[in-house]
Amino acid sequence: MTRAAIISDRRITGLSAGVIAELVAEVGPLWHERHQARLEARPRKRAVGAGAKHQLVFVDRLLATLVHLRHGATHDVLACWFGVYRSTIIRAVGEVRPLLAARGCTIATGVRLRSLAEVIDHLSASGQTGIIDGTEIRVRRPAAGHKDREKYISGKKKQNAVKAMVLTHADGKLLFCSPAQPASCADITHARQLDLVKHLIGGPAVEILADAGYQGLGAQTGGRVVTPPHRKFKKNPPDWYEEIHERQRKAHSSRRIRVEHGIAHLKNWRALARHLGRREQMSDTIQAIAGLLSHQQTATRGARQPQ
Repeated sequence: MTRAAIISDRRITGLSAGVIAELVAEVGPLWHERHQARLEARPRKRAVGAGAKHQLVFVDRLLATLVHLRHGATHDVLACWFGVYRSTIIRAVGEVRPLLAARGCTIATGVRLRSLAEVIDHLSASGQTGIIDGTEIRVRRPAAGHKDREKYISGKKKQNAVKAMVLTHADGKLLFCSPAQPASCADITHARQLDLVKHLIGGPAVEILADAGYQGLGAQTGGRVVTPPHRKFKKNPPDWYEEIHERQRKAHSSRRIRVEHGIAHLKNWRALARHLGRREQMSDTIQAIAGLLSHQQTATRGARQPQ
């Protein structure tokens, strides 16, 4: 009854029944393969398959993970819901979440983008514009004496957070979400660490829109990264210049606002809206949610196309 209720109501997982069925067919064999490899890798006194059986089948493990990501439901609540121990839910989420994160972002049925290089090639081949922006997710404060404690303090939001770079189409569809970094890392530094400049220099002619946090990349990439116009007059600018600058700034902002919409859809998932997750798990969490959201967007758009 729990399984049927979760699958039938999209509000619970944020995914349609069709998308959940595709996830079961795709991720299920990967989970069983890894589980079997773990059983065979350790010394055993009895044959593989002997002993107690799973109380939670893979479908329920996947659903528990989706509910945890979508609504931030605690392991205790999920354990009561599925009728198992809390430790079983902890293991289930810990095993399924990395598999979801490794899927990448879906751009078409059976077509995935898993790296920044693949995204750049896709934008070049399709002739589309990409938009990048950084987003911060609040996390728990590291314990006193932690060697990297200060790295997680965000200079922008004055709180402990991690940062990820999101890249979308010009229409806001998710194409890529980077692993999380401590929030003290600047947006432009994070982009360089992800080798964005390396992928663009001498590569395909791609237009990437970005905000003022990425100013400087345009010169390094031959104009492929487009940022807001610089203000030439620091003091007492003439009225005619202010009018032109404001018009250019608004035109750029109206083009790149779609990435903000894509990030807002990510933050609708409770696991990214509250600082409940562990810092070391946040990369898998945000990449898993980005992959799930892009999969649902692709399925929804495919259903809307005229037959």
